Amino acid sequence: MTPESAVSFVTVRRRFDFRSIEVGRWVTPQERDRAAGRFYQALCDLMTILRGPEPLISLRSTLGLQYGIGGRLGVAAHYIPATRQLALAKNAGAGSLAHEWFHAFDHYMGGKAYRNAGPCGFASSAWLNSVSSKPHPLNERLGACFQAIMLTEDGTAPSTLFRAAQVADQHLKTVYYAKPEELCARAFEAFIEDSQPRNRFLVNGTVHSDEAKAGLYPQGEHRQRINDTFQYYFAALGAALYREQAKAG
Repeated sequence: MTPESAVSFVTVRRRFDFRSIEVGRWVTPQERDRAAGRFYQALCDLMTILRGPEPLISLRSTLGLQYGIGGRLGVAAHYIPATRQLALAKNAGAGSLAHEWFHAFDHYMGGKAYRNAGPCGFASSAWLNSVSSKPHPLNERLGACFQAIMLTEDGTAPSTLFRAAQVADQHLKTVYYAKPEELCARAFEAFIEDSQPRNRFLVNGTVHSDEAKAGLYPQGEHRQRINDTFQYYFAALGAALYREQAKAG
């Protein structure tokens, strides 16, 4: 493992082969280097938890990173589908990386796993809208993840997570928490936090935050069932990617 103090964003890009990494002009060299070390450690943790190689993390070099650039007022982090970029704010993005990475993954898989998901289509949304999936065992496992998140165990009704998200949206008079891509990103966060990564830059707040107390993260048996389906899916995906690497090497 590369010492965190010796890591730069060049190290991060070379290790994972991200398409690009951009750092804001108001980020000091000290802030830049500290952030690079945190990104590197968090992404290594993510790779370990998902049991996959570096191309999984960069989505086969299609994903770009931004740090301290293009921020939105009151938003700690966001994913930009149009440019396939994951952006973290300079002072408020810690703990958001897993959530935004899953948005990127969900978006990437929209076109890979489903027919006619559209250029800005998320796989989770395609599944909920019954878009035809491309026949493949891995796609079936991914669909099982979405079903575990959004439906009850018998698959006949909305899950408790979905219902809690609807209540939150009604109070806010908006549609945000109940979007399939948001439900699935928060479920993924819970899966990652339960895997106990070594720092809180990757994920933080799926257990004790106000959102968690409001039921906006999976809880109890539902949470464990989701974790199991994610583990089952990513173990198979990672193994397939490692086999692919071995053949190419």
